[in-house]
Amino acid sequence: MVIAISKHFGWPIDQLDVVTAFLYGFIDGQVFCVIPEGVELDSTFDCLELVKSICGLKQASRVWNATFDEFVCSIGFQVSGFDPCLYIKTSDGHCVFVLVYVDDVLVTGSSLELIRRTKNDLKTRFEMTDSDKCAFALGIEILDGEDGSECKAVAIPVDVSSRLVSSNSASKIDVPFREAVGALMHLTTTTRPDIAYAVSFVSRFMENPQEEHWVAVKRIFRYLQGTKMHGICYRPSVKIDFRGCSDADWSGDLTDRKSTSGYVFMLLGASVSWGSKKQPSVSLSTSEAEYIALESGDSRRQVDPLLTMRDRNGC
Repeated sequence: MVIAISKHFGWPIDQLDVVTAFLYGFIDGQVFCVIPEGVELDSTFDCLELVKSICGLKQASRVWNATFDEFVCSIGFQVSGFDPCLYIKTSDGHCVFVLVYVDDVLVTGSSLELIRRTKNDLKTRFEMTDSDKCAFALGIEILDGEDGSECKAVAIPVDVSSRLVSSNSASKIDVPFREAVGALMHLTTTTRPDIAYAVSFVSRFMENPQEEHWVAVKRIFRYLQGTKMHGICYRPSVKIDFRGCSDADWSGDLTDRKSTSGYVFMLLGASVSWGSKKQPSVSLSTSEAEYIALESGDSRRQVDPLLTMRDRNGC
């Protein structure tokens, strides 16, 4: 949520990592440990009493969190009622967030000066490494780039008048083509069957994309810009209605004249399985292309489990 808010408003996200965080907390109660091997002490004692909370103790995380919480609250932050690991501070109409996960700290807000002061305050109390711009958080990569949020929307994801073919040109354009198509593929397989064909088509040019291919990719994003609220909506019904459709173009790929299959299976008024894929052989007619689409291995593998589930439940 914090990352989403910061990206929405264009706030920077700085990342800090506390060095040996657990050693900042003083242990509560008496805990003894055996003298580590190799440590020589001028004493007849066989054990040592711990003063600091060390990693491995069951209370170590709690002691460290209490230590961090006490200091952050002392510099004007308040604990969020939404998450006890989120701290919020407001000053002169600006706000700053501090989010902590064990020893990883994210700082973001509407004021660069407020962020800088917060980081300096934290560094005076704890030894920290400062990554400035946050690239990874909890294993999640955070990317900054043109999101197309201001692009002009279009009605359909494919320009039907375009005739794209693979290129043998040695030159390559410097654009994030693979990253963009990969993001679209993820969206296609989750909630947007309406762009399956368009994404399948542009993915054929990953090896050597040219400017016209990049324009086709951007057009898909422009279509998504105008259909951001589209999704999959299942409507309850007295009877579970299950139906499927398949279709194919004919010789749609101008490079090798192979056709493209497409299928979708609907349940309760919305898609449950879909796909678009270039056929492995050249069809000699429209009918042949559509028969191949109907009997495609992908669609059969998808429909068989669904039919079995329907029959077993008497739907």
